[in-house]
Amino acid sequence: MSARRILLGVTGGVAAYKAAEFTRLLVKAGHTVEVVMTEAATRFVTPVTFQALSGNAVYADLWDPRPHNAMAHIELSRRADVFIIAPATANTLYKLAHGVSDDLISTLAAARTCPLVVAPAMNRQMWANPANQRNVAQLRADGVQVFGPASGEQACGEVGEGRMLEPEQLLERLEALFVPQRLAGRKVLMTAGPTFEPIDAVRGITNISSGKMGYALARACRNAGAEVTLVSGPTGLPCPEGVQRLDVGTAREMYDAVLRHAGSADIFIGVAAVADYRVRNRAEHKLKKGDSVPVIELEENPDILATVASLPAAPFCVGFAAESRNLLEYADAKRRRKKVPLLVANLVQKAMGRDTNEVLLLDDAGSHALPEMDKQALAARLVEELAARLPPA
Repeated sequence: MSARRILLGVTGGVAAYKAAEFTRLLVKAGHTVEVVMTEAATRFVTPVTFQALSGNAVYADLWDPRPHNAMAHIELSRRADVFIIAPATANTLYKLAHGVSDDLISTLAAARTCPLVVAPAMNRQMWANPANQRNVAQLRADGVQVFGPASGEQACGEVGEGRMLEPEQLLERLEALFVPQRLAGRKVLMTAGPTFEPIDAVRGITNISSGKMGYALARACRNAGAEVTLVSGPTGLPCPEGVQRLDVGTAREMYDAVLRHAGSADIFIGVAAVADYRVRNRAEHKLKKGDSVPVIELEENPDILATVASLPAAPFCVGFAAESRNLLEYADAKRRRKKVPLLVANLVQKAMGRDTNEVLLLDDAGSHALPEMDKQALAARLVEELAARLPPA
């Protein structure tokens, strides 16, 4: 997202250490960060830490004289694009839900004119406490965005729901707040990554797709308000926050997973580099060196994109084509053959395994090129192009 002014509230939980890393990531992304802390938060991380990371003064006192007219609760909130409280303790959630204004953070929340986000962090039993759940429900009803919590191991040694989201996840979710919701209410089904066709117990046929473009597009669709299901081949990439990922290995597994979900999808995007062929005579055990070289017989895999596009009530289909030459000729032939309304084509030399991509868009109106850019930026641009072509919901 473009540079924003972020007001970060830090309350008294052990997850305050994550807020320091979150501050660093926000500044690294080009945002201006101002930090406010409760007195309890300063017992976990000092204000000096946040001042060093943000490059700005840190506020912890409702009566701090530094802001204009000594009204920190007015001045700080008025110049922020968003106010995010991370971590947000159970006590803080109670104050926000009931309009209590007895410290700087709660008073800022009451006086703000910008969106308010909370990232809960607490013991699993505190999170599940009925009173806390009522407070969270009230905050959601009041339009407050609730990021998390996550489930996992907690500082107390217990395991369950209540962990604050990781700083990288918070940054992802924050980006979505400022993205036009062009795909709100839409269900997007997509594929990403390579497939792996076994030859024997350890070897197989695959390709050099990293999955970066598909995962970037899944993130961009989620940011635009879509409900995203990602059918992914083997990659080392983390699943984007808020995206449902289905892990598969072979092209046949990907085909089956896609068809199970295609009926409920509004949009299908085939980004994965799917193997055209699989091994007919796959060996059960590892092939050993011998007197003769084993003969590998191939048979054709089902065509995922063409199958989905031919369904009676097909979703809006977007295909991807990776070519090493004759990009326009081969990609246009693929689009027409598979009868998809939009196809994104790129040269493998400029795309696979890289962090940037340069693509050609093809539809019934012709083709036009997009310049080389970072894959996440390109994904956001592709969502714009997709939304402009969608039929009314």
